[in-house]
Parts: sequence; structure tokens; C-alpha cells
Amino acid sequence: MKAATALVSGINATPDLAEAAVRTALAKASLTRAGQVILLLTQDFSRHAQAAVLAAARAAGCLQVTGMTASGLLNEDGWQLDQPAAAALVLGEFDPQPDLAQPLLSFTGQSRLPYDWVDGGQRYGLLHQGTSSWQQSRLAANAGAEVRLPGLTARPLISRGLRELGDWQTISDSRGYEVVQLDRQAASDCLRRALPADDRQRLPLHQVLALVDADRPGIPVLSANADGSLTLAEPLPVGQRLRWVMRQALAAEQEMQHLMRSAVNPKKPPIFGLMFSCIGRGPLFYGGEDQDLRTFRDAFPETPLLGAYGTGQIVPGPAGNQLFTSAALTLLFEDSHV
Repeated sequence: MKAATALVSGINATPDLAEAAVRTALAKASLTRAGQVILLLTQDFSRHAQAAVLAAARAAGCLQVTGMTASGLLNEDGWQLDQPAAAALVLGEFDPQPDLAQPLLSFTGQSRLPYDWVDGGQRYGLLHQGTSSWQQSRLAANAGAEVRLPGLTARPLISRGLRELGDWQTISDSRGYEVVQLDRQAASDCLRRALPADDRQRLPLHQVLALVDADRPGIPVLSANADGSLTLAEPLPVGQRLRWVMRQALAAEQEMQHLMRSAVNPKKPPIFGLMFSCIGRGPLFYGGEDQDLRTFRDAFPETPLLGAYGTGQIVPGPAGNQLFTSAALTLLFEDSHV
């Protein structure tokens, strides 16, 4: 199967950018028309996304155009956060395989994972609150779009970029959203002791999460209170075990490198990849360069990649689909015929 991407930016958010992204990708793939297009636009297109989507569909010669607006875009050649931009992945025609288990690519502009998306099959994708999404070249009324890519299988890689802090502890006193004591000691004191020495004086709460299960998203710490308690984004009962973890660039980079190295298979390279990253995980997290993108290119230098920066990554879990934050989700697509 032929696949290629293109990322085009400009001063103004016009449909011409979407058209140019599709035409450039078609040329790179040596295609005259596409069988499927994933089109991603920056939020500059929010008020007139439909015109850009239709321009992309005309350029592609097909109506199978799916995607969303997001804070920033990326492909294998680089990333764009500062200017209006359009990024497109074009795929050639392929044969559907009804018996093949295929993930449902999902895009939503809602503030949380839609209730009917929790169950009913595995979903992978991106959430970015307040944005537009589209499928079959039409804007979605409920800000949710989805598509399957027949004939392909996807290998998911999720990097959470978390450094573990100390051992597991048990909540011995709690009040709703407030964790008062851990192992009969003040919760804030327990967190402070677990942190690196340089962070103990001023608690970096924006970087700290409470982990209750290795397969579940971390729970943000909202505040440290005068009585020594900590307010979390979710209530936890007495007896619940938790572990503090911290968002850290070095831990994220090392985890991403390990994931990519372990996924390399010279006998069966991916046809293309998708990367859905947190807006706080890309260049803003790594000091001006997206190390996740760089790691992908080092591992798969010949593989087209399309991606976007949003506020949440949609990933299947033990109890259904769930929403991660501060993570980078990479999907490696392979031809099921091979």
C-alpha cells in the first residue's frame, strides 16, 4: 500500500493550505487520487474548517477525509505550533478485510471522553477540548469523528514519561478528594520525602500524579493544604494504595527510545505511523525540540508519520477505553496481507 504525508504552513488559515498538503502528499506517494485521507488542521481553521476539508477532498479525489483541529501538527519532516498549518496522510486504495480486528481511530473536541466511547471496542486517538472534527468530509455535529482503516493492523506504543517516586503507600485517612494521611503520616510530608531534593521546598504539583494502577491514567494533584492533606482530581478511599510519579523530560525521552527500539522489525517495517501527543509533551516539554518525533525518525527513517498535539490521548484499558494526559501515543500501521 502506498502512503505519504505532508505538512504545509502559511500566514493565513485558508483552504489552500489543506489542498496543498494533500497534493504534496499525493505526489510523494506517486498517487493521482487517494483511497483515504487523514487531515489535521491547526485551531486557526476552527471557524471555517469545512471549507478546508472540502478543498482536501477535491484534491484527494475522494470523500473519505477524517480528522480534527488541534493546537499543533507534526509529520516526519518536523512540527508546527506557531502558524496556521495543515497536515495530511494519504493512503492508496486497499481491500477491506471484515474479519480483521481493526482499531477505531477517534477524534473528539469534547472536554472528556464521550460516555459511549468507553465501551464497544478499542479506540485510539486524540481529544482536544473545543476543537472541530470531521469524517467523510463533513463536520461532526457532536465534535466526534471516527474511522477504521481496512486491511491494516496497528501496533500501539504509549509513552507516559513518568518517573516513579518512592514505594507504594496506603491511604490511612481521606476526606472525599483530599488524601489526609498515607501510612499514618501527613500526605504532603510523604510526597515531599519522595521528591528529588531540589523539588522538596516548593512542591511542583503541576508535574506530580498519583498512580493507583500501572495501566490507568495518573490522577493530578490539585493542591497542598495547610493541614498537610493533598487534594486530588479524583476521590480515593481509605485502604487504596498509590504511588507518586512525576512528569520528567529525561524519563519520557528514555521511555520513548526503549519503545521505539523494541518495535523495530527490519523484516516488516510499518507502512506509516500516527502520533498523538500532549500539547505539554512536545517541543514545550523538551526545550524547543520534539524528542519524541526525533526518536521516531531515528527508529523508522523511511516511515511516513502524521500527528497532532492535543490535551488527551485515547487508549484502551482493562476496563474499557480511557483518556491519558501528558502522554505520547504512537500507532505503527502494517499491511495485514504481508
